[in-house]
Amino acid sequence: MTLDTEQQAKGKVQEAFGNLLKVAFDRPIRQGEVAFVQLGGLSLKAEVIEINGSTAKLQVYEDTRGIEEGTDVIFSGDLLEAELGPGLLSTVFDGLQNPLEVLADLAGFFLPKGLNVPALDRTRRWDFTPEADVVGREVKRGDVLGRVLENRFQHKIMVPFRLFGRYKVKSVVDAGNYSADTVVAVLVDSEGKEIPVTMIQKWPIKIPLQEGTKIKPTEMMETGLRIIDTQLPILKGGTFCSPGPFGAGKTVLQHHLSKYSSVDIVVVVACGERAGEVVEVLREFPTLTDPHTGDTLMKRTVIICNTSSMPVAARESSIYMGVTIAEYYRQMGLSILLLADSTSRWAQALREMSGRLEEIPGEEAFPAYLSSRIAEFYERSGVISLPGREQGSVTIGGAVSPAGGNFEEPVTQSTLAVVGAFLGLSRERSDARRYPAIDPLISWSKYIDQVGAILSKQMEGWSGMVDLARSILQRGHEIGRRMDVVGEEGTAISDFIVYLKAELYDGAYLQQNAFDKEDAYCPLTRQMTLFPLINEINRSNFSFPTHDEARHFFLNLQNTIKNWNFLSMKSLEAELKMQEIKEMIREGVR
Repeated sequence: MTLDTEQQAKGKVQEAFGNLLKVAFDRPIRQGEVAFVQLGGLSLKAEVIEINGSTAKLQVYEDTRGIEEGTDVIFSGDLLEAELGPGLLSTVFDGLQNPLEVLADLAGFFLPKGLNVPALDRTRRWDFTPEADVVGREVKRGDVLGRVLENRFQHKIMVPFRLFGRYKVKSVVDAGNYSADTVVAVLVDSEGKEIPVTMIQKWPIKIPLQEGTKIKPTEMMETGLRIIDTQLPILKGGTFCSPGPFGAGKTVLQHHLSKYSSVDIVVVVACGERAGEVVEVLREFPTLTDPHTGDTLMKRTVIICNTSSMPVAARESSIYMGVTIAEYYRQMGLSILLLADSTSRWAQALREMSGRLEEIPGEEAFPAYLSSRIAEFYERSGVISLPGREQGSVTIGGAVSPAGGNFEEPVTQSTLAVVGAFLGLSRERSDARRYPAIDPLISWSKYIDQVGAILSKQMEGWSGMVDLARSILQRGHEIGRRMDVVGEEGTAISDFIVYLKAELYDGAYLQQNAFDKEDAYCPLTRQMTLFPLINEINRSNFSFPTHDEARHFFLNLQNTIKNWNFLSMKSLEAELKMQEIKEMIREGVR
């Protein structure tokens, strides 16, 4: 990388400890500033994380082997930034926003250090359409100057967010085909200075990107998973986490949410996961069909990829890069889902750098500021009210990988304190081949009342149905634990029926078959057909002379409902199966 070093601060390495360098500098620098370590013709990217007098501590984003005392360092004067503009969709970046496909073309599959390329392709051309009557208008940051079509989205070319204050639009290019670095507009500030604007702008990734009023989320994010939409709902602009032990299904759950959630764009941050899991994501996503458009899922996806084998500092930056890109698309009035897998690896990166900085450790050697960092990340979610009554949202979901499935460890507990929904994955349910392996007894959602109010407009009494189902599930679990001790025959028939109702609700409603084309995704309209039926079963007073007869009835009913789940709702067969289910319920009540 070539730098204009005349005006830049310079420094010399004094000490090196892994990815942490102590550097003496000659001119003023600032916290978070990007620096480049000059190593044999290579420029290794680094970030200032601590300043003390005339020395600074830098975290280097690449392998530091070969760095010695006296190695030159050049400070860029800029913070660590994301490059924002058309061309982000369908791309796989690393934590510093280097496009990995371009790096692979340049260097093969084993990437050398010191290789930095622009995030956005300057050779690709876009059909630009200027905003009507924009010339001569007074504008501010985030106002629209024109649009280009990026896949199926109208990508807004906006006044750069780094420009605070008011500006007048002097000129805008005519509609035509331009590269992203073409000057498409010229603004004039209050002092008469001209400011050229291209389709590309930059923003520091550790500073929230927001222009507009943050408002309360009011719209449900439909996922097609009955256990989430019915019992553990999520709002667009909300937050949720999905902790679980290794092998409990976090990656499978994220694949489903990426494919089926009712959002416009998905940003996936593979943050420090094993290379095998990341490779699975990269192989799977291009082959997945977007059920909303019929196109490939990658056309509305951005992937930030940092495996556990990559430098720890780059892992720390990847999560901020992902949320900045999500915030950028939110400013266009789009709904974004950010999935981070996993925030535990991000927290471990914070712990490693904190240890090298010799900071006072908190619980389990994590930094004392772990909770505040996690809260700051999730607080970047939300719904933004934009001019023209448009709204954009960022929904953040973080996978957590607690060691041994221990939900009492600091990362999980700090996350639970700030998120709106907790989808706890269970090893026991996963081993029992229950999909999804979300444990409904330990999971919760703070959005139940809001979603209940939304859905009650379409179906009266929805909230009451959910409360009854949750109560039946809890009571059934307690009865099941008693039965483990006293057996079926020592259990009252009335309690045994409650236990069977809970098993039916769990087996026929909360569980789904990911390999069945109908049951893999259950739209809300279908849930509103099936859930009232479950509610009728929960409310009905069934009477059976023996435990065996009760068990036989409920197993038959559960299997019949499961078979209905596999049928197309519009088919005659589904209609006949539903009539059969209702007749079975009437027979059981008699």
